[in-house]
Amino acid sequence: MADTIPSFITHPLALLIEAVFGYPDALYARIGHPVTWIGSLISRLDRALNRETWTLGQRKAAGVAALALLLAAVVLPAALLQRFLAPHPLGLAVLAILASTLLATRSLDSHVRAVAMALSSGGLEAGRAAVSQIVGRDPEALDAAGVSRAAIESLAENFSDGVVAPALWLALLGLPGIAAYKAINTADSMVGHRTPRHEAFGWAAARLDDLVNLPASRLTAVLITAASCLAPGAAPRQAWKAVLRDAPRHRSPNAGWPEAAMAGALGLQLAGPRSYGGVMTPGTPMGDGRTGARADDIFRALRLYRIAVAIGWGLAALAALLALAA
Repeated sequence: MADTIPSFITHPLALLIEAVFGYPDALYARIGHPVTWIGSLISRLDRALNRETWTLGQRKAAGVAALALLLAAVVLPAALLQRFLAPHPLGLAVLAILASTLLATRSLDSHVRAVAMALSSGGLEAGRAAVSQIVGRDPEALDAAGVSRAAIESLAENFSDGVVAPALWLALLGLPGIAAYKAINTADSMVGHRTPRHEAFGWAAARLDDLVNLPASRLTAVLITAASCLAPGAAPRQAWKAVLRDAPRHRSPNAGWPEAAMAGALGLQLAGPRSYGGVMTPGTPMGDGRTGARADDIFRALRLYRIAVAIGWGLAALAALLALAA
């Protein structure tokens, strides 16, 4: 247990630091962000190893090699940092600060809240502009209800991908774990698409991302359901009913779990068909509530999210106390 204590301690500290301070804009302007550094490396590997003249098998193998190189580039420095910093109390604080840069609790809240504020005060066009910053679907195809649903769906899915999953891998494997997760997740977002260029090359990133997100997506559904027991007007029974019934039917093996929980808790119907690049993509609806979501539903979803985050932090702090006491 002694070897795992640094991870359990840095976990709640990192969550708290990111929730309170986020990633400073001035720091981003000066040096960028760890995820942008990872993205830059992925772009270079894509240009160097994804040759259009190669066969699909060769490009798939190149994608596996690129993912291995990416993981080595981010995990080895993180492992060295943890090895040298973890034995010292001040080092644990530094590890927590470094890990906090790979969490998105505060930024997710801010971006989704911006959609609700824009839709409330600026109308549909302002809402479309704000939601286009957090979703990839065609904003011009969305009405006010569609903008609201898109924001709530993004909140639910990114709660899993941007908060719970990195926090979970941080708790399990420390700084190397959260660094590896962010590398895989970023690779999936950049090259894990079924396009002529990336279907073969991004195959490894997409499949591995599905795998590493499996536990977090289920845990996120549990956290949202638990939060709905405490949020005024939320429906925990409907949340869990939607999870059990609808989540396995989602086209993604992971996204349906938090989306179904959020839909049931708020009495909404989320997901379903979506338009990307002018092409309608089929999808199974999550939840059986109303489809006419409004800006105030985004605020309700944010309240639920914040309660779920608090529950998650409480569990992390309890795990740290138990690890220290063991």
